[in-house]
Amino acid sequence: MRLDASQVSQFEDTGYLFMPDCFDTSEAALLRNSAQRVYALDREEVWREDNGAPRTAFAAHTYDEAFRRLGAHPRLIEPVMQLLDGQVYIHQYKVNAKAAFDGAVWQWHQDYGTWKRDDAMPEPRAMNIAVFIDEVATFNGPLMFIPGSHRSGVLPAGHDLETTSYPLWTLDRATVKELADRGGIVAPTGAPGSVLMFHSNLVHASPPNISPWPRTIVYLSLCEVRNHIRQYKRPEWIAHRDFTPIEPLDDNCLRALASEQAA
Repeated sequence: MRLDASQVSQFEDTGYLFMPDCFDTSEAALLRNSAQRVYALDREEVWREDNGAPRTAFAAHTYDEAFRRLGAHPRLIEPVMQLLDGQVYIHQYKVNAKAAFDGAVWQWHQDYGTWKRDDAMPEPRAMNIAVFIDEVATFNGPLMFIPGSHRSGVLPAGHDLETTSYPLWTLDRATVKELADRGGIVAPTGAPGSVLMFHSNLVHASPPNISPWPRTIVYLSLCEVRNHIRQYKRPEWIAHRDFTPIEPLDDNCLRALASEQAA
């Protein structure tokens, strides 16, 4: 799967690209069922909110077959290879939940800011792909982006160890306001199977989910192989150390697994 010239231009200009219905309903359902199984596991990679609600399952591609296949799916890997102009490896893999009523906030931040400070990733030659496996709507904690903020480079940030269960390098309010006054804020929404690609320096956040509907998104953080991390202070299941280039699987790999499980 290759992006056309208009999609590449939009990504370079805004820092993100939204592709609705990238995966069909059967593929999204397969991933949703896998997420429920993963969240039920008692593993160190599965993190929870203070009230016990699921928050993040790290490295799910290493212990779940559907997420393993998603991590090498050509609809995700090939566009990133195109934009980064090289082969890529998985730097981080997360299945992020915002449980109904209980999903907590993610503060304003840049992902590369964390990767640079905590993992010594040399350059922002890495990006995120977000796969919706629930419907993402305006009321259940969608991702919010500041378009064009990726062009500001790595911004000063403070290490927030208290607001959420997961530590983040977060931006202060004055910085966020200045960027938002210039670029605005968008919150792409869509059906299960929709995909968001966004630059690793794009400023983003998400509000709490106090609606009665859950919101789960799978995140692949993909890095160009020559740009691999140089520092290993975080656990391997948070910041991976296998820099082997991903070999994309067949486009039908998720549908085939769904058929196998249904048989």
